[in-house]
Amino acid sequence: MARQIEIIQKEILDSIASDENLAAMNSTSKVAFYRLITYIVAFSAWTLEKLFDIHKKEIDTAIYEQKSGRPSWYKNMALAFQHGFDLVVDTDKFDNTGYTDDQIEASKIIQYCSVKESAESNRLIIKVASEHDDLLTPLTDIEITSFTQYLNEIKYAGVKINVVNNPADLLRLDMDIYIDVLVIDENGNSIVNGGKPVENAIKSYMKSLPFDGELVINDLIEKLRAVDGVINAHIKTAESSYYDTLTVAYLPFAPINVKTIPVAGYFEIVNFDNVSYVV
Repeated sequence: MARQIEIIQKEILDSIASDENLAAMNSTSKVAFYRLITYIVAFSAWTLEKLFDIHKKEIDTAIYEQKSGRPSWYKNMALAFQHGFDLVVDTDKFDNTGYTDDQIEASKIIQYCSVKESAESNRLIIKVASEHDDLLTPLTDIEITSFTQYLNEIKYAGVKINVVNNPADLLRLDMDIYIDVLVIDENGNSIVNGGKPVENAIKSYMKSLPFDGELVINDLIEKLRAVDGVINAHIKTAESSYYDTLTVAYLPFAPINVKTIPVAGYFEIVNFDNVSYVV
């Protein structure tokens, strides 16, 4: 770990003080020329040590993630998938010969991925999603077929994989927002800035959730309470519904107690019709 600049400079100054040939360099002024020189040297040494720390972290991460067969390896391989490209024979690398950087980047259709081990069935659960117009979306039938074939080619023998490529879980909120009418009007609009800050805060919280991360009701309430003009927030009910691939339909809404992880890996808010503003 990089030492502090002050510690490095003190070591240099202590070395100067202990050298009889440098006895004349004894000014205590912070702007003494030799002290400024020692600071420059100390800052340079600190910068180099910080670079060493960054390099070590990068190496450690590379070593950790390159271990084939780990969930992190499967995640990296999923994100590296290139739709429409073929693999180099007997490798897990795509053949990009003759293609531009833009074409290669555009072929990487999987923008989000989560890989977890299922305790019940001894298999890997790989959740994926693409992105269009700043919204998370499932892969198309052709894309998911291609991706599944890719996984079958690169996966370790005997590993069972379940790919989840569902439309977003639906989220329905019924809440009372207690407002300061000097800041927010009875329709939820910001009087000074316009727009609906409460709805924006909900969207912001949803967007900040990591893919396949937990939605925590108390965290959402905390986010809402931080909105300028919101005195308090009461979520009366929070419900979610996920897409059932067997029935090819969304299941009935079920209550969220404290927290939940979306089956698809991400949520879509149904609407804000049940957000009531209370004076």
